[in-house]
Amino acid sequence: MRNVPKSLGLLVTTPGGSAAGGAATDGGISTSGRHNSLEDINLDQFLKTINYEDTVKQLDIYYGIVKRQLLRYQSPITGLFPVMSTDQVVGSVRDSVYCASAVWSLYQAYRRIDDDRGKSYELGQSTVKCMRGILECWVKQAARVELFKQRQSNQHALHSKFQLHTGEKIYPDEFYNHLQIDCVSLYLLFLVQMITSGLQIIYTHDEVAFVQNLVYYVERAYRTPDFGMWERGSKYNNGTPEIHASSIGMAKSALEAINGCNLFGEKGASWSVVYVDIDAHNRNRSIFETMLPRESSSKGVDASLLLTLSFPAFASHEDRLVEQTKQNVVNRLRSKMGFKRFTRDGFLSKAEDKTRRYYQAGELKEFEGLECEWPLFFITMIIDGVFKNNNEQIEEFQNDLRRCLHTDANGDPVVTMYYAPDGEGSYMRAPSQSLFLWGQSFFIIAQLLTAGLLHINELDPIRRYLPSYNRPRRAGRYSAFQGTATDLVVQIVLIAESMRLQAMMATYGIQTQTPHEVEPVQIWSSTELIKVYQHLGVNHKVGLSGRPSRPVGSLGTSKVYRICGMTVLCYPLIFEVSDFYLYRDMALLIDDIKTELQFVGKYWRLSGRPTVCLLIREEHMRDPQFKEMLDLLAMLKKGYCDGMKVRIGRLQNLISSSCIEHLDFMNQSDLTDNENAFSQINHEYIGYQSLTDVPKALTYVEEKISVAHFDSKPTPDIINALRSTESIYCLCQLWGILLNREGSHFEVNGLNVSTALTQLYHRAGSLRYWRAVRYCSSLLHHIVDSISPFITTVLVNGKELTVGIIGQKETVFDKPMTPAEIQNVMYTSVQPYDVIQAVLQQEVVLYCGRLIATNPSMFRGILKIRIGWVLEAMRIYLQISGQQSIDVDNLSPFQVRILLQKVLTVSEWAVEEKLTTLQRRQLEGCLCRVPKHFYNKIWEILQRTPQGILTQGHHLPATPTLTSMSRGELTFNLLVEETLICIDRPERRQITVELLCIVATILNRNPELHFKQALDLDGIIAEAFAMYCKDNNIQQQPKLSEQQGQPNKQEDLTAFYSLPYSETTGYLARAAVNKVLQGGVFSTAEDDVQLDGDHLHDDNCKVS
Repeated sequence: MRNVPKSLGLLVTTPGGSAAGGAATDGGISTSGRHNSLEDINLDQFLKTINYEDTVKQLDIYYGIVKRQLLRYQSPITGLFPVMSTDQVVGSVRDSVYCASAVWSLYQAYRRIDDDRGKSYELGQSTVKCMRGILECWVKQAARVELFKQRQSNQHALHSKFQLHTGEKIYPDEFYNHLQIDCVSLYLLFLVQMITSGLQIIYTHDEVAFVQNLVYYVERAYRTPDFGMWERGSKYNNGTPEIHASSIGMAKSALEAINGCNLFGEKGASWSVVYVDIDAHNRNRSIFETMLPRESSSKGVDASLLLTLSFPAFASHEDRLVEQTKQNVVNRLRSKMGFKRFTRDGFLSKAEDKTRRYYQAGELKEFEGLECEWPLFFITMIIDGVFKNNNEQIEEFQNDLRRCLHTDANGDPVVTMYYAPDGEGSYMRAPSQSLFLWGQSFFIIAQLLTAGLLHINELDPIRRYLPSYNRPRRAGRYSAFQGTATDLVVQIVLIAESMRLQAMMATYGIQTQTPHEVEPVQIWSSTELIKVYQHLGVNHKVGLSGRPSRPVGSLGTSKVYRICGMTVLCYPLIFEVSDFYLYRDMALLIDDIKTELQFVGKYWRLSGRPTVCLLIREEHMRDPQFKEMLDLLAMLKKGYCDGMKVRIGRLQNLISSSCIEHLDFMNQSDLTDNENAFSQINHEYIGYQSLTDVPKALTYVEEKISVAHFDSKPTPDIINALRSTESIYCLCQLWGILLNREGSHFEVNGLNVSTALTQLYHRAGSLRYWRAVRYCSSLLHHIVDSISPFITTVLVNGKELTVGIIGQKETVFDKPMTPAEIQNVMYTSVQPYDVIQAVLQQEVVLYCGRLIATNPSMFRGILKIRIGWVLEAMRIYLQISGQQSIDVDNLSPFQVRILLQKVLTVSEWAVEEKLTTLQRRQLEGCLCRVPKHFYNKIWEILQRTPQGILTQGHHLPATPTLTSMSRGELTFNLLVEETLICIDRPERRQITVELLCIVATILNRNPELHFKQALDLDGIIAEAFAMYCKDNNIQQQPKLSEQQGQPNKQEDLTAFYSLPYSETTGYLARAAVNKVLQGGVFSTAEDDVQLDGDHLHDDNCKVS
């Protein structure tokens, strides 16, 4: 057997302590060589401490291992690697990248050697061959990338498995889950690492364009449910993709790494640079960190997060969050022979039926305790320990790994792929005749690191392991992620639309600039910037268009751009005049400006300061609330905005400290006349000197009149009514009837319906008559700008959304959706029942998305945000507060937002505003808010109630619920919430929640008790109400129904619902105990389940 390096005995060999012939003591850990590894130390000095001959000798041994264990199985044609060494058919992209990373890490180690006899070159080119092989396989699928940019679905996903030797597709989409965002992200990440190390991987302009399009492919990871690192999607393995934190984290890392990277290396041109949308990166970052420590809605913990948070991705540097997540994985998944991938993972286990692709409902329970254990993650923790300079962790996991090693015929060490528990305390080992190449690759990397042959800066040349503010600063023309200053200043430029407006603002001490005054800098709308970016990544040869027309967000509009010799600053989306009516509400705009500045200040991660352009239009000046805008600007002038440092200045003075992005991919010939700068309005005279001179837009008031009776009248009658009515709201409704009946092109007096509604929409908008504005907006099928990211934000906070009218079928948003899909839902499931709600519910969705991002505590206890019920809570609040005359439909958007915040925070002000118990139950019941640990309590009740729970005719079964789901799982919680929402009255819903908590407490205090019959909640509430009536001498009308054991529908329990919490708790507890005593509903755990009622005695039913 040939000599093996000392570290193959799994010892950390110090650079200075491994002289030829010297041996480390068995089991000892030497630490002197590791203490500087986290610092960017002088590598030459680091190397001098290593004995040269010993280094060459050890590297040559690893070279032999890499040749025998990895390169031997690399396809000579495509450069791909299989998952298992015995596989001659299927090449796997993910495994190929990891194999290439191991070969490349040895290449990096060999670069220390002056005369390596060609080994370094061979290793480098083997790496290049693999990375280019993957690229060529994907370039053949460029058409899929193009489709995926428009709609992220499995049908358009790049394949992650190919024919090993031809690179052709091997599995059709219907037979394999190819959509794995982490796989493409991993490729991009190592591509940058390898190019930075000096390898030339990208050769042509066509390939540069393709890689730019791969960036577009992963940018929307935050809203793309995929099948994840384990290729199976949700834990249930039923073909359902879900949003995975590991995929989003990998994408975030890849975007950070590739931003501003020149794919041609040091010899690159301006057109070989890759650009990243900073706002897409920020969404991935915030959603990734929101999801942690969870992996997905079905997987609370997953070992894939180790690879995301440590080597190779280092996706977060929020130390507390990273440590919490890693500890969660280690504590819950670590076993004797490796880590489980996740709980109830049936893959390759003894209980799995290998003939079926998908599992059956309820099958997961069979895998509990039989999950395979993977030594790969011991190695991951060793590598993590090296990066953290944590010798105890290295030694701990090296000791664990020793148990999982064996040698092959060549005497080389082999890491077993997995160990499958047999359920009796023993393990079945994976077949030893085949190598698991991913595991071997990681093993080789770990050995090179712990032997001191490879420095962490050589394995991670772009320093992903360091926080962005500690990485070497990259000089150049392109923005880079550099972290953020602790006292970041947000620069503000105030642009007035006209000199007249500028003069009026100066009267109030607000200095602004007009578009003419900032020349040669141009002020653009962000939509013009979108047109420029559409030229990025275009390649007609490969069939690729440029950047999809996605909006440029707040961070993107805070850069100054250099485009074909022009300097451009864009104003944010909040100043866009869009189809949707929100931009007309000045109070909302003022609030949005504050939010915008806070957001930019909090999430800015680029070099240079952010520069925000605030646009003041003449129409703002006419708004009744413009005085509040002046107050805001006066506050900004003082240098602060809600604790955030700001600086208002002249644009020419601020540019030198701004973040400047050079868009070098643009040619002068590509610029069209459409890229028009924001134009100044010129007046004959300057005119207004103060606000008192400005004619104000009047607030319009009219009586709400319904014209529903015209639905049945002939069209000529409607046309006559149109000509005779003055009421704007009546006009909206009449045009709406014509729209539904005759279509949008039907003309009246030469005016078609669509044009008439648009004119009416703008007229109502200028009058701030919100009811009519919303009605027209709905008829015109408008949709809120950029609503998709807000829905995604709600989803990744562990909530779901539903839209719809109470009493009608609701539509659930349980996965990210495109704007077109959202528009279709709003106008097919909401508008037919209530025209205004089709847009009002969009507003509330938008506000919920914004609020949950900044104040997640407002939504505590609410699992599914049902927008129809939220609006009902708003109406109830208006009634409670004596504002019955106010209609939610006619409130301004800002008032709707404030009202939403009010009903979401009921617990904070209920006592102060003297809400009655009934009113509070009504509001909380509308939101279906439940106490902490409520769903865990229901799980415990079901464990003791084999027949399940009954309420309002809805049955929550114990079986298969308990077998197919697990405690704390989002799917189980949603099932319980679905049961509660079947209760039609919100106050009864809340009483039911209180009752369930009481029953859980009784069971908790009496562990020997079990329900034998279904738990009938309505019966217990009826019993409690009967007790209340008896105690208060109230005659029950009508009597309790003998058959159902519950009140008839007409019975009014309002008096009971109005009782203080302490009183209802007493009645409900007594009623629950009475049910036990009267019906013998409880049995002790020792009782045989088959006993009939005759064998049950009250002695078994004592309740403490």
